[in-house]
Amino acid sequence: MSENLMNPDLQVNIEEADSKGTHRYKRLFVGLIGGVLVVLGVLAALVVYVDPFFHYHAPLPGFPYIVDNQLSQNPGMAENMTYNGCIIGSSMTVNFDTDDFRDILGYDTLKLSYSGAYPRDDYNILSIVFDENTRARRINPMGAVFFALDIPTMTADTMETKYPLPGYLYDNNVLNDVNYVLNKDVILQYIMRPLIQRKGSDLSEIYFSWWTPDYYNIQWVMHTYEEPEKSPVTYGKDDVLPATEENLKENILPFVEQHPETQFYFFFPPYSILYWHNLQQEGFYEAAYAQYQYVADELLKYDNVHLFYFQTMEEVTDLNNYADYSHYKPDINRFMVECFKNGEYEVHSSEEMAENLRKMRGIVEGFDYDELLSQDW
Repeated sequence: MSENLMNPDLQVNIEEADSKGTHRYKRLFVGLIGGVLVVLGVLAALVVYVDPFFHYHAPLPGFPYIVDNQLSQNPGMAENMTYNGCIIGSSMTVNFDTDDFRDILGYDTLKLSYSGAYPRDDYNILSIVFDENTRARRINPMGAVFFALDIPTMTADTMETKYPLPGYLYDNNVLNDVNYVLNKDVILQYIMRPLIQRKGSDLSEIYFSWWTPDYYNIQWVMHTYEEPEKSPVTYGKDDVLPATEENLKENILPFVEQHPETQFYFFFPPYSILYWHNLQQEGFYEAAYAQYQYVADELLKYDNVHLFYFQTMEEVTDLNNYADYSHYKPDINRFMVECFKNGEYEVHSSEEMAENLRKMRGIVEGFDYDELLSQDW
C-alpha cells in the first residue's frame, strides 16, 4: 500500500477525481441555489402582478380579489383605489354599503374600517388617504370623509394602535416588501384560493360583520351580555379630557385643518342603551358626557365639519336592533347615510350638543335596567 501511495501517477488520478467530484458538487449546489432563486422570483413576480393587497397597483380587471384583512389591505386600497370619499372608524362602520353613499350622496366611497380602531389607527390610514403622491389622489381630490368617533377610545395613548401593524405595507421601503411578496399566506389564501373558488369580495360590502339578520334580537343580545362589575371609582372630566384633547390635536384635527376643501362628516354612533349602563357600572358615566361635549365643541369650530349625534334615536332602546350592546343592524347604517344627506340628527352648535346630551341623560336615567336585567334570557 505504501508503494501505491508513493506512485505519482496514481496520486494525480486521485487528485483529478477529487477535483471533478468537487466541481460536480459545486455545480449541483449552484444549480440548486439558482433553482430556488428562480422559484422565489416567480412567486414574487406573481404576487406583484396580482397584488392582492393592492400595494403596487389597482386591482386587475376580472381577478376575484378577496378583501377581508383590514390591517394589510387598507393601506393599499387607500393608495391605489379610485375614490373621492372614504369611511373611517371602528366596527361601527363595517356595515355601511358604499353603494348607498354613491346613490344618496354622490360619492365613490371606499371603506377603510379598523375593528376597535384607536385614534392613531385613523391617523395612519388618513395619512395615506391624503397623500398627494398616491395614485388615488392623482386621480381624484378627496371630497368627503365619513368618520365614526368612538368616545371610549379617545383616552388611548396618541401613538397606540389597536393591533400591531404590518409596517412594510405602510411605508415606502421596498426592501422590506419581501415580507409581502414571499409570504406563504398571501400566495395561498389571497391568490390561489380565489382562483380556485372563482368568487371574490363585493367591494361595496367589504368587512361586513358576520352577524346574519337572525342575530339582531333582544334574546341574543341579553343572552351574550355580561354586565360589568360596579366600579368603586367614579371618573370625572379631569380624568379623560387631557387624553381626549391630545388625540384630537395629534390624530384627527390636523386633517381637518390642512384640508379645508374636504368635507368631514363626524358622527357619534348609536350604541344601544346597554352601552350607557356599562358606563354607569364602570364609573365613566359623567366623564363620557364631558368628552362628548368637549369633542363636539372642538369640531364645530371648523367650517368643513358636519357633526351628527345619533345616540338619541328611538332605536337605541330597542335591543332588537342590535347584535350586542353596541353593534347595530345594517338598516341603521343606511339611515345614517340618509341623514348625512338631509341633515337629520346634525348638530350645529355647542348649545345643540348640550341639549342632545340632556336628552340622552333623560333616556338613560328613565330606562328600567332592573326590569331588563332581572329577566331570564
